[in-house]
Amino acid sequence: MHTQSVPASDRRQIARPHPRLHLSLAKNEDEIREAQRLRYNVFGEELGARLFEQIPGHDTDFFDPHCDHLLVRNHDTGEVIGTYRLISPEAAKSAGSYYAEGEFSLTRLQHLRPRMIEIGRFCIHADYRSGGVMALLWSGLGQYIACQDYEYLIGSASISMTDGGHNAANLYQQLSEEQKTPAEYRAAPLHPLPFKKLANGKPAVIPPLIKGYLRAGGRVCGEPAWDTDFNTADLLFLLPMTRLNRRYERTFLDPYRSSERLHQSHRML
Repeated sequence: MHTQSVPASDRRQIARPHPRLHLSLAKNEDEIREAQRLRYNVFGEELGARLFEQIPGHDTDFFDPHCDHLLVRNHDTGEVIGTYRLISPEAAKSAGSYYAEGEFSLTRLQHLRPRMIEIGRFCIHADYRSGGVMALLWSGLGQYIACQDYEYLIGSASISMTDGGHNAANLYQQLSEEQKTPAEYRAAPLHPLPFKKLANGKPAVIPPLIKGYLRAGGRVCGEPAWDTDFNTADLLFLLPMTRLNRRYERTFLDPYRSSERLHQSHRML
């Protein structure tokens, strides 16, 4: 059964018009299938990931029925062109774990679980990567977090290994200490990337999603994991809402907070 993590009234309100674009949460299995088809097109066909095809042409996994799925559609064609998967604490409990626990040990984050949401399976159709779809997905994420008052966000961000992993290794080594979590919030990779052997000292090319997480105030929870199915190096990010960049907070959270919560958040600054 699909986990209903946001009240029905909030689900109706989360759909907000945008020029040619429309944001919503998947309401049924058919709409989840649309997200899975987009994921297959991006991850499988475009990026060459080895996907578990329970349904041909769809990227499916065990977590999907437990999660909420943000969708962005082309309002004119009805096509789903962007998606984000959201794993609430309730969904993680229903599924038995967070998705990230297949790549990282989250032992040091156990005390955060009741207030922690995981985001993943982010992808955008190749024809719509100018920034507008990403901003709309962030807006939906902000509303989702504000509706439930989640305090922590985790999510993995991938770096392609098509160059043999050198850029991923360079990127991790070039992170500052300020861009990493304190030791007590580190997550150990289950299949570590041998980044020390792969680093060659060249300036790293930072993928847009990782840039976004760092700008928002997210920190990397330690060494990268090596995802052999997707042929990527994955960094786990942790973002406490108290560290959220003020510009992101004003744009993506404040419009959806209650007046009382909005007052409190400003008072803490």
